[in-house]
Amino acid sequence: MSVRLFAFTCGQLTIPHGFLIEGAKGKLRVPVPAYLITHPRGRVLFDSGLHLALQTDAAAHMGERGMRGTAFHFSAGEEVSARLLAAECEPRAITHVVNSHLHYDHCGGNAQLEHAQVLVQRREWEHARALPDDDPGYRRSEFETGQRVKLLDGEHDVFGDGSVVCFPTHGHTPGHQSLRVRTQRGGEFVLCGDACYLRESLEKLALPGVVFDREAALAALKRFAAMEAAGARVMVGHDPAFWASVPQAPLPLA
Repeated sequence: MSVRLFAFTCGQLTIPHGFLIEGAKGKLRVPVPAYLITHPRGRVLFDSGLHLALQTDAAAHMGERGMRGTAFHFSAGEEVSARLLAAECEPRAITHVVNSHLHYDHCGGNAQLEHAQVLVQRREWEHARALPDDDPGYRRSEFETGQRVKLLDGEHDVFGDGSVVCFPTHGHTPGHQSLRVRTQRGGEFVLCGDACYLRESLEKLALPGVVFDREAALAALKRFAAMEAAGARVMVGHDPAFWASVPQAPLPLA
């Protein structure tokens, strides 16, 4: 069995630094990551980046509340379908999309992957669908795309062999999940999504300034720290310095 992992970014955001770590001042320009996992039984995408509309008219797509405090840096060729093609993977070959959660920078590219089944925690799906249309973080049109959706209740082994496993990391949102990937060449990786924004978050167990459940968010950070201590490589979410050192597709991480 050969499992390979590729990383890439789908544009960038400028957001208040204090969103990412409590008490920080100013703004920070951060990458929007996604990952491709190739497995003998399928192709998995972990998060899908930003919506194509943000390349041409961000204000119309996001609305006044969604634009508040945020700037988008997202050009043609940075969308998830283009990133996949650069990694020699046809978008129609993606069998599963694992959304860490349903904020706009994590599921905005789902519609470009029309043949994929979406895997999302039930708690996240129900939370997102209950929100008003002008919520600043969620866009119904980005996650209600007509694709097949599998609602998860806790841990889920995607291929049944322990190599690609979703596990709950609630806190950032009610139903956030992360992904454990075990590869033959590079060992174990933990794809955090927004449960751990920055290396500093992990090293100091420092919470973000905006969080749904502080206790659950701290428990997720502690779990990542334990997994790292056991030998896993923890891939934090939006850290620009960290991502400057990450090999991006078509080069594999493992």
